[in-house]
Amino acid sequence: MGQTYACIDGRLRTFIEEQRIFFTATAPLDGDGTVNLSPKGISGSFAVIDGRTVAYLDFAGSNAETIAHLRENGRITLMWCAFQGPPNIVRVHGHGEAVFRDDPRFAGLLQHFGPDHSRHGLRAIIVVTAELIRDTCGFAVPHMAYENDRTLHARRFEREDDSSLSAYFEKKEHVATSIDGLPGLPLPLPPLAGADHGNRPE
Repeated sequence: MGQTYACIDGRLRTFIEEQRIFFTATAPLDGDGTVNLSPKGISGSFAVIDGRTVAYLDFAGSNAETIAHLRENGRITLMWCAFQGPPNIVRVHGHGEAVFRDDPRFAGLLQHFGPDHSRHGLRAIIVVTAELIRDTCGFAVPHMAYENDRTLHARRFEREDDSSLSAYFEKKEHVATSIDGLPGLPLPLPPLAGADHGNRPE
């Protein structure tokens, strides 16, 4: 049977922080709109801020559906599965916000993450306030072993500076606006605070 938790701490927090991948789900208010489901798996890109708040780094990509949906309605669900060890699935249902690079809170939030964040074309930090925290059995989730993180994403985007990264986003059809035409990532992309060369932090 599933259990509801008041906050993310103890064994629940340990479980979440040990997982190598999690999934995010969002949707527009329009019932005919496109539901979005995304995997997130870059090491050091997720953090538990406090018992009811989590955050993850939003990196360069060809779409910005999560950002667009959060700007419209804030609804988001995060899910972790145990692919090793005892079976378990944890979901955090909550309200999310995209904190962009020119937001005064951005630099403070960035301190919760590892030092290698700029290599992947960091464009925002997604902050989620938990409204419902539950786990379920996960008996049907298969055993799978983690090998390593892929290097392709970092190798693609670590050569970009703020200007070229912004130009990359401007060329993509569904970054400034979502598939359904909602406002997505604000462009041009502001410089990354504390950058020394391009989008690399000091």
